Amino acid sequence: MAPMSAPADSDRPFLNRRLAAFGTTIFAEMSALAARTGSINLGQGFPDTDGPAEIAEAAVRAIRDGRGNQYPPGPGVPELREAITAHQQRFYGLGYDPDTEVLVTAGATEAIAAALLALLEPGDEVIALEPFYDSYAACIAMAGAVRVPLTLRAPDFRPDLDALRDAVTPRTRLLLLNTPHNPTGTVLTPGELAAIAELAVERDLLVVTDEVYEHLVFEGGHTPLASLPGMRERTVTISSAGKTFSFTGWKVGWITAPPALVSAVRSAKQFLTYVSSGPFQYAVAEALALPDTYYDGLRADLAAKRDLLTEGLTAAGLRVFRPQGTYFITTDISPLGEKDGLAFCRALPERCGVVAIPNQVFYDDQEAGATQVRWAFCKKTEVLREAVDRLRAL
Repeated sequence: MAPMSAPADSDRPFLNRRLAAFGTTIFAEMSALAARTGSINLGQGFPDTDGPAEIAEAAVRAIRDGRGNQYPPGPGVPELREAITAHQQRFYGLGYDPDTEVLVTAGATEAIAAALLALLEPGDEVIALEPFYDSYAACIAMAGAVRVPLTLRAPDFRPDLDALRDAVTPRTRLLLLNTPHNPTGTVLTPGELAAIAELAVERDLLVVTDEVYEHLVFEGGHTPLASLPGMRERTVTISSAGKTFSFTGWKVGWITAPPALVSAVRSAKQFLTYVSSGPFQYAVAEALALPDTYYDGLRADLAAKRDLLTEGLTAAGLRVFRPQGTYFITTDISPLGEKDGLAFCRALPERCGVVAIPNQVFYDDQEAGATQVRWAFCKKTEVLREAVDRLRAL
């Protein structure tokens, strides 16, 4: 048998060129560093305690009862879709049809990927708030679209609405928003949202909003963009159970949108995971119906932890930008004489046994975030106190 010849394009890399800029995520690198050094991990944003015991028991009950152990319905189990629509009505006065205007996904991450893959074509432009969560850039690249950053700048991290208007071109297809915003903790105001809505209607733009931190707002409140005039019919709203109920490993997310947009996103989603999280969907349906005292208690607990870590980071010599929402604090390390957030974070475990995330990985304009570092405060109070004690070494 003759030997096989080399492929015609033998120098071509294995990885799709659109993803060449995206290696191992910073979260994986820093979490591995935390494990290797025995450091306190204030980098990756996951709680170190589970959510309500009755919701965990609801998942166990679903498994034992054989609910969700086989493929659930493609759009999600009816109980969860109905709970999602009840949630949107209860908190925001938004009415959605559970059969045609809700889609359950494998976490908000899949919802973002499916929405962008479904709604974008090569060459389309997407305006996104920078710094942006890393999957946004990767999903835009996979769709062959072009990301156009709208940079949120310290110290207040507010969107420049004039710059946003100037960024819209005939190629702009979609606005990708995140409020409350990771990593800065900014919560868009009703006035800012109204201006964005007016622009979207005027220029006939689609909008995808990532609202996974909707119940983690410490100052003011959360206003869904879809609740503004002219926005319901052009907005894909994304949320999930992970951040609200502290079950991040269950990977239960969802979108709400008008039928045509849900149908488009489902067309992409069905070829990603198809379905997922069967028994957990039933448990999350029960979680969404928890009383207001649960949501109020969650906010109060995290607000106290925010203040604890804010005080500790300030005492350590960092400039702290106090977040309005999420469970992250952004700081500036330049008061310590530091200029490179990535180098700072890689050295931090050896210096004081704590891990954080450099914000520059969330920027295209890396200079804008070069000295910013993000810290997660969704940890036990005693863990945060120990981290604060260790940070005194700075």
